[in-house]
Amino acid sequence: MITIRRILVPTDFSECATPAVRYAAELADKFEAELVLLHVVPDTVLALPDAVMPTPTPMTDLDTLTESGKTGLANLITAMKLEKYKPRAEVRLGSPEQEIVEAVKDLNVDLVCIATHGREGIARVLLGSVAEMVVRHAPCPVLTVRPGTC
Repeated sequence: MITIRRILVPTDFSECATPAVRYAAELADKFEAELVLLHVVPDTVLALPDAVMPTPTPMTDLDTLTESGKTGLANLITAMKLEKYKPRAEVRLGSPEQEIVEAVKDLNVDLVCIATHGREGIARVLLGSVAEMVVRHAPCPVLTVRPGTC
């Protein structure tokens, strides 16, 4: 028998992530599993000035971004009426695909529910699909959820 005790759902707060959150919540309810919402604040190392940039880009305050992530998760919990699941909210800093996989390991996650779309256009081509990387590297099953499926 399949036992699912903890479900992780990463979110970037986009519309595309909403169906994955819904699936995760429904599965958490059916399996009486813990629901963990994760937001990853992208590491700003990618935005540091380099030789081809004429002027340095302003550094974003990571504490502010982390607090915004916590607020965003709290707002998501309220907006989607997830309080009854008593979800755990996690905010991490770093590369989204790496931090999601690390969270899976750190939290002993049994299932990841992740949206298949986030970044679009050239950003996806250059940086790759976060969902694809999670599918390849997560040590547990990953349910990918396409936009418009809920």
